[in-house]
Amino acid sequence: MAALSAQTGKPDDKIDRAELEQAFSLFTEASRQLVESYQELEQKVSSLTDELAVANGALRQQFEEKAALSGRLETLLAALPGGVVELDADGHVVTLNPAAVQILERDLVGIDWQAEIEPELQPTSVEGDWLYSLAGQEKRLSIVSNQLSSGERILLIHDLSESWRLRLQLEQHKRLAEMGEMAAGLAHQLRTPLATALLYTANLAKPGLGEAERIKFGQKSLARLRHLETLIQNMLQFVRGQQAVLEAVELCSVMEEALQTVQPQDVAGERHWQLDLPTQAVWIDANRKELTGALINLLENALQATRPGDEIGLSLQAEGASWRLQVRDSGCGMPDNVRERLFEPFFTTRKEGTGLGLAIVRNLITAYGGQITVSSEPGQGACFTILLPAKE
Repeated sequence: MAALSAQTGKPDDKIDRAELEQAFSLFTEASRQLVESYQELEQKVSSLTDELAVANGALRQQFEEKAALSGRLETLLAALPGGVVELDADGHVVTLNPAAVQILERDLVGIDWQAEIEPELQPTSVEGDWLYSLAGQEKRLSIVSNQLSSGERILLIHDLSESWRLRLQLEQHKRLAEMGEMAAGLAHQLRTPLATALLYTANLAKPGLGEAERIKFGQKSLARLRHLETLIQNMLQFVRGQQAVLEAVELCSVMEEALQTVQPQDVAGERHWQLDLPTQAVWIDANRKELTGALINLLENALQATRPGDEIGLSLQAEGASWRLQVRDSGCGMPDNVRERLFEPFFTTRKEGTGLGLAIVRNLITAYGGQITVSSEPGQGACFTILLPAKE
């Protein structure tokens, strides 16, 4: 007989079978759930693997594109004719292209730009242009700096040595050509008054010449010689240019003085003179005597270009950091072919003119850091506009 259980009095084999069946049932259910979880995990792993493959492909493509772009940038930097220098936030050279190495004649990676290179750069009269000296050789460089948001700087360097040398040669040749033209013009201007003076002087040697005629010929000869002297003085002033020491000049008083000098030449007072000046004092850097002479020259030209009843005006207005001075008239005006050549040396439309007055005026205004222009039409008068920088 089978043994009885001590607690229930039932056979042990029946108890074991029921518990085993229940355990197997629980195990089967747990196995099923584990299989389902594993399958679900496999699906997620497969999905993540696919997503990772896609992401890796995109990253690989981006990397290849960036590598290609980096290679292209390196190629472009290497091919650039201008030098490119990268400085870190502390001012040390991080990298530079071959053109920069060739221009500066050494590899600068790692050096302190401000401490080692800037002391070798000497400023010039042109902003952004520097003279760079190394081993007894001097170069003219253009350096443009750009600050990045990260604190780094990019320097763009161009070697202007050859172009500057050619520019100087061109200016020298142009100057020589101008001197040749001036010499030819001067010879032409001197010929007529000199021949006239010689003619009058020869008349003084005639026998039996009366006292009145001798005085007349002497005065005419002297007048021609003085004309020659004025011509030569104007020529020397034009060639010499502005050399007088600049000083603080009150522009309104200069304009008033020039007007007071020329206005009495309108003896009959038949022209209408206008003066429009600001109420405050206006100061510029100039030479008072020469600037007054230039304004007198412009006003005398306006007087000769007008008739009784016409207007001659002199005005001054602020224009930014400069002062705009205008000399205008309502006279005969001038055609385009005359206006375009108005500031050329020895160009004149008057029989007794030397053609140097306006050329000297332009030289003076340019020397003061200003500029002069003219607008005119036949029968509509003329307006000379001068811009002069205000004194700081």
